[in-house]
Amino acid sequence: MTPAALREACLALPGAREEFPFDEHSSVFKVAGKMFALSALRAVPLRVSLKCDPDLAVQLRLAHPAITGGYHLNKRHWNTVVLDGSVPERLVLDMIEDSYDLVVAGLPKREREKLRWKALAQEG
Repeated sequence: MTPAALREACLALPGAREEFPFDEHSSVFKVAGKMFALSALRAVPLRVSLKCDPDLAVQLRLAHPAITGGYHLNKRHWNTVVLDGSVPERLVLDMIEDSYDLVVAGLPKREREKLRWKALAQEG
């Protein structure tokens, strides 16, 4: 996955925005002001940190050496994925969507409705 493809996947989700609260190199992808992905898009190797269900996070780490506990994040709830080609792109895309869904699920009902999230979750 390229930096452009990663950015495109994150920004394709309803209400997603890219911000730079830490520095001009660290892209923080947010929905309703809450982070669901973090990546230094110019870094080599390319990495992305994503929110994850704690039980699934452990399973993914065991199955893929390129997936580790979230770098500088709560390792129980966040994974960092090295995008070196060893993790299938479809899995990375699913992880991005899951991270977004976890964040949106924690938003107030009014915010979820603005995003039409309930309808998207049922389609999925």
